[in-house]
Amino acid sequence: MKRIIFLVLFLMVVSPFITAQELIKLYSGNIPGSTGSTIKESPGTKSSPGMISLVTDPELEIYLPEKEKATGAAVIICPGGSYKVLTYQGEGVRTAQGLMNNGIASFVLKYRLPDDAIMKDKKTGPLQDVQQAIKIVRENAGKWGIDVNRVGIMGFSAGGHLASTAATHFEKSLIGNADNINLRPDFLILVYPVISMQDNLTHPDSRTNLLGPNPSKEIIDLFSNEMQVTENTPPTYITHSADDKLVDVDNSIFFFEALRHKNVPVEMHIYPKGGHGFVLRQKPEEWMVPLFNWMRNSNFISN
Repeated sequence: MKRIIFLVLFLMVVSPFITAQELIKLYSGNIPGSTGSTIKESPGTKSSPGMISLVTDPELEIYLPEKEKATGAAVIICPGGSYKVLTYQGEGVRTAQGLMNNGIASFVLKYRLPDDAIMKDKKTGPLQDVQQAIKIVRENAGKWGIDVNRVGIMGFSAGGHLASTAATHFEKSLIGNADNINLRPDFLILVYPVISMQDNLTHPDSRTNLLGPNPSKEIIDLFSNEMQVTENTPPTYITHSADDKLVDVDNSIFFFEALRHKNVPVEMHIYPKGGHGFVLRQKPEEWMVPLFNWMRNSNFISN
């Protein structure tokens, strides 16, 4: 984690300052599942290295492309951080800029981190936030120049677990959804993701932070997303490095195999070296090239 913090701090120094067009709260009223705690975020929760360590009021930070570049596609970005912090600048904002520069509307999700003090059920709080984000993007598609049938979700590390949960648990709405807005992402992008909660595969800190120290087998299986794939899981792009010592690449391989066996379109890029967080050491326009090729070939963006 110290290495990732240093990389994010470095990237903030060398990267141009990026300003979102809009920052909106996810919920206009009561936050679902809230305990009613009086704990509040402070300005210091978004620290100088671009990490966020406390979220009580989740938000969407919006990056819209120029109209002449807009493809109609949208991506909601879930930064990682072991469900303990959010690598907000390096994985969130920089990624949004790379997508925006290629005509894709981008939404950085500041989701609640699992915490018994602020959530009645910390297992579902982050999923509520990502469902609400999908709902908001589709409700405002006309305003933001988005095709409601090209709304995807992207996650890094533990944020990849959240994104893959959104892509495999969408049939049950955990938020108010009176208009029955479609909560299924149209496509899924995973970058060195945590996928499984199984003992021999999971990232232990992510599992403990999300599920607690002694989850039941039923809960472990439910949140092991390689076990939740169906024929209706959205088309998926995965990238990982084989030498990742923090999140085993088998997370991606098992998910790829589950998708393949359900005949879900999936493309995976495994690099021999790079370690965890390898995109933090590259410019977005470098590591995103195969992603954009996949999006074109899958007709989520046009040439």
